[in-house]
Parts: sequence; structure tokens; C-alpha cells
Amino acid sequence: MIKPEQGKKLIIQIPCYNEAGSIGDTLRQLPQKLAGIGVIETLIIDDGSQDKTIEQAGRAGVTHVLSLQNHGGLARAYAAGLDECLRRGADIIVNTDADNQYHAGDIAKLIQPILDGKAGLVIGDRGVLSVASFSPIKRFLQKAGSMLVGRAAGMQIPDATSGFRALNRETALRTNVLSTYSYTLETLIQAGANHTQVVHIPIRVNPPTRPSRLMRGTTDY
Repeated sequence: MIKPEQGKKLIIQIPCYNEAGSIGDTLRQLPQKLAGIGVIETLIIDDGSQDKTIEQAGRAGVTHVLSLQNHGGLARAYAAGLDECLRRGADIIVNTDADNQYHAGDIAKLIQPILDGKAGLVIGDRGVLSVASFSPIKRFLQKAGSMLVGRAAGMQIPDATSGFRALNRETALRTNVLSTYSYTLETLIQAGANHTQVVHIPIRVNPPTRPSRLMRGTTDY
């Protein structure tokens, strides 16, 4: 049994843009203790929100807030979060969505391959063909897109667009996000090029509370 003082430092980062209605619940559902982890901290990356996202996050007990002056999009917020987590000494970084799409109870499963030394990057696999809230066309496009990205990355990828992922410090240091739209596909291709050990873990999702603020639609993505 690993003693808390011997465990690693985990920072859970959450990119946010006008998420006052959901960020509180998202933060409150995050785990407070995890086996093998000595310190758990949370970080929201506020991407120029114009509502009370920061205020609600503070009420929910967020550890750190990184405020970006202008709204630059998810890719920029994700990359800024990685840099901030590294600066604050994170051994492991978990990225999750502010709309509480991903089940926080699966973070333990997400980080386990990193703790075991079997992965540098772990992606939460939603099982895109069985997600009830996905339309048939979205399921098809998600699966086809994952196959195409898998070919580019040189590995099998069941859920390329999942934002629920964990990285060890070394992988985060090698990650360079150039896209201005999304980070999910680019970073997987980059991981393949860097010969990073990538593991995919089945995860649960919560019912959607609103449409995506990133995409105009699946075909646009």
C-alpha cells in the first residue's frame, strides 16, 4: 500500500468557457483521494468567460485558476493548462470537460496504467457506437474518424475525439499543440510519432446537459 506522502501529484485540469451552470457540479464530483496519489489539485483554464465561471469554481473549491485574457478556443486552453500543470509540479495530468460529460469516478481507472508504468498517455474510450446520446450519423462519423486518425498515428484508436485523458509528466513535456480548433486528434498523431505508449480505457459518460460549444456540428468537426 503506497503511503500518501510517497504518492504522486495529480492535477485535474478543466478548460472552461462560460460554464457557470456546470463547473460547480463538475468540480464537486472529482475524487478527493486516489490510491498511489499523494496530492490532488484542480485547475480551471478560463478561456475568456463572460459569465460567473470563476466565481462558481471558487465556491466549489477549485485549487487553481488560470485566466486567459481573450477567448482563443479549446486547443489553446488545453495547451495552456498543460503548461500550468507542469509549472506547478504535476506528475500526472488529467483533462476533463467542464460540462461534466465524463464520469469522474473513472479517473482512478484512467490514471492506473500511468501509475503502473504501462502508459504515457491514457485515453478514455466512450464506446462511441453505443453512446445513447449520439445520433447514428455521429456514431458512424466518430468511428470512421477514429480509424483515419489511427492510421495516421500508426495505432488502433477506438475514440479519437475523447477529451477525457491522462498524461504523465514526460508526455506532457513532449506535447506541442499547434491547432487552433481542437487538440484531441493532433495530440494522438503526435503521440504515435513520439512512440508514446498509449492505452485506451473504457469509461462512462453522463447524460448531456447542452450541445457542444466547440463544434457547430459533427460534420463540421
